Amino acid sequence: MDHTRRDPWDPSIPVREVMVTVLYPARPATDRPVAPQMTPEAAVVFGVLARRLRPGLPEAGVDWGATATHAHPDAPALPGRRPVLLYSPGGGDPRTLGTAAAEELASRGYVVVTIDHPGDAVVVEFPGPATAFRDTVRTTVFRDDPRTDPEMFRTMIETRVADTRFVLDRLAELAAGRTPDVHRRTPPRHLGRALDLRRTGCYGHSAGGTTAAEAMYRDRRVRAAVTMEGFLDHPSPAPGTPGELFPVARYGVDRPLLLLGTDGFEGQRELETSWAAMTAHPGGHTHRRMLDRSAHWVFTDLAALVPQLQRAGLVTAGARAGLVGTVEPSHSVRTVRGMLLGFFARHLPVC
Repeated sequence: MDHTRRDPWDPSIPVREVMVTVLYPARPATDRPVAPQMTPEAAVVFGVLARRLRPGLPEAGVDWGATATHAHPDAPALPGRRPVLLYSPGGGDPRTLGTAAAEELASRGYVVVTIDHPGDAVVVEFPGPATAFRDTVRTTVFRDDPRTDPEMFRTMIETRVADTRFVLDRLAELAAGRTPDVHRRTPPRHLGRALDLRRTGCYGHSAGGTTAAEAMYRDRRVRAAVTMEGFLDHPSPAPGTPGELFPVARYGVDRPLLLLGTDGFEGQRELETSWAAMTAHPGGHTHRRMLDRSAHWVFTDLAALVPQLQRAGLVTAGARAGLVGTVEPSHSVRTVRGMLLGFFARHLPVC
């Protein structure tokens, strides 16, 4: 809970709250339950609202809370100091849609912190009871693509970058032996000692990719970043007028940045303007890679889920192609994980 900021989406909320999940290498904890990808209440709300922002997803017939993770809540962390990676999801997406990649990175020795941006994410469920200024479950203010509203897009990115830096501050408290949780709950054993914040990276999808790159530009604590199809400029204020570049694209970076794209992204031409500006800076710090036969949400857990929904008759072939492409998940999931892991293993290696 950040008492220095009011919530940007609801003027009645006097503080800015952020929800995170921390995944990390842990001791065996088979006596503890396996965490679901989404809690039951969040899954119901996601099923109702997600189709508004992600046309093509089914209106009914899916139990979004049925998917289990490989994580056991509150398991003691394994000994050792580990690099820390922060994940920011796409605009409107909950942090839970980045679970598979986060678990893969954690299984390879990283501490991964996935971030929800309340008011932006389609649904955020807070622990504990409702407060005087919000309910336990908070839904998104977005009713359309924020990219169509320049002021909304600006607010979204500024808020997300501030959220990310706030999380970094709270992780520093945890590493120092303090408890940053607003409810003062005791963190899992040895978790604070596992955080090596000298080796911190960010990655994100879409608006989260914009966030990761811009957070690295503004905060020296971020040593490397991956942008998965995130615009690095503001929307055009008028037809025929280019949008303003974010500082990261205007001035470049002196630390590693990887730009991951797809050949099926509808906004590819618009994206090219800021990505070309980014790679034109000298120094060779920014690199690009592309996934073939894929589309925008292939960088999320929808890469594996949507083909299954198509086989069940709940998603059309056209909807699948628009969401994640025609590539098989056996290839796309492995490729995205491999590119993330390869990049961070090179620049923030696990010792």
